Amino acid sequence: MMAFFWQRVLLLSLAAAMSVYADMKLDCGPDVVTLVWTESRSQADTSLFRLGNCFPTSLSPREAVFSVDVNNCNFRRMVTGDSLMYSNDLTYLSSPDSHVLPFTHPVVCAYERPKDWYPLIYEPVFFTYGDSDLVFHIGLMNGDFSGPAESTSFPLGSIIPIMASVVQKTHQPLLLLLEECVATTTPELQPESTIYPIITNKGCLVDSKISLSKFEPRQKSSEIHLSLQAFRFALGEEVFIHCSLVAWDPVGLDNTKKACHYIKDHGWELLDNSAYSNLCDCCESSCKSRRMRSIASGKHGMEQKAVLGPLTITDVNS
Repeated sequence: MMAFFWQRVLLLSLAAAMSVYADMKLDCGPDVVTLVWTESRSQADTSLFRLGNCFPTSLSPREAVFSVDVNNCNFRRMVTGDSLMYSNDLTYLSSPDSHVLPFTHPVVCAYERPKDWYPLIYEPVFFTYGDSDLVFHIGLMNGDFSGPAESTSFPLGSIIPIMASVVQKTHQPLLLLLEECVATTTPELQPESTIYPIITNKGCLVDSKISLSKFEPRQKSSEIHLSLQAFRFALGEEVFIHCSLVAWDPVGLDNTKKACHYIKDHGWELLDNSAYSNLCDCCESSCKSRRMRSIASGKHGMEQKAVLGPLTITDVNS
C-alpha cells in the first residue's frame, strides 16, 4: 500500500534508554511497523502492554508483539524537511497487585518524505459529542465493524453492531467503557419512559444473560464494539439507545469501571482481562459507584451521554 512511497527507511535507535530487564526490537517497514518487546521479569503480564492505544497483536509469556500500520495506534506525525517522523509510546499498564510498576518507553520511526505526500483525511459517520478536548463517537456499524451500517432496520434476533470511540488528542491512553445503555422509543430519556435495559450496574451487559449479545475483543483501547442481539421491544417503532460513555484510566479499573458480559456455562467475564473477572461479581447484585473525577483536572476519567438512533426492530413473523 505505502511501499512504493518510501525510497529508504530510517530506524531511530533508542538503545540508551533501554532498561536492563527488557529488550525492544523495532522494524519500521514501508507498510507495517513491527515492535517486539521481550521481558525478563516473570511478574510482568505481557497482555498489559499497549502501543499507543493498540493492544498486542500476539503474545507469549515473555513477549508482546505489535504489527501495526503507522497510521493507526495514535502515532503522532511530524514533517521536518525531507523526513516524516512518527512517534508513539509503548506503555505498561500494570495491575493493582503487581510488583511491576507502570512505565512508558518512546517509539520513533523516521521515513524519507515522498514528494507527493499529503495528509490522510478520514471523516467517520457517527453521532459525535464533544467534551473539553475529548470527542466521543457512537454509531451503527456493518457486520464486521469495518464501516457504517447500510440500514437502520434489524430483524428480531439479528445482530446490531455498535461501535463507540473517543478521540483522545493530548491525553494519556484511555480506555473507553459503556457504563449504562437502555433502549427507549423517545430521543430524550424521561423518568416515565418505558425502557429496555442493555447495560446496567456500571458496565454489566445484562442483555447477554438472555441473548447472544456480547462485547467483541478490543482492537483499540479507545474503541469498544458491542454485538447486540435485536430484542423484542417496540417492534416496528423507532427505537433510541441511550448510553453513558466513559473514558477512563486503564490502570484505574474496579467494579464500577469495567466492561463485563455473561458467557453461558461460564459466568461473567471481564472484557479487558479475564484474569480479573472477579470485578464482574457485583453484576448479580449492586456495583457501588464512586465519585467521577475529571481528566481535565489530571484525574481518572470523563463521562459523556450519547443517543444512538432511531433504529427499527422488525418482527420476522409479522
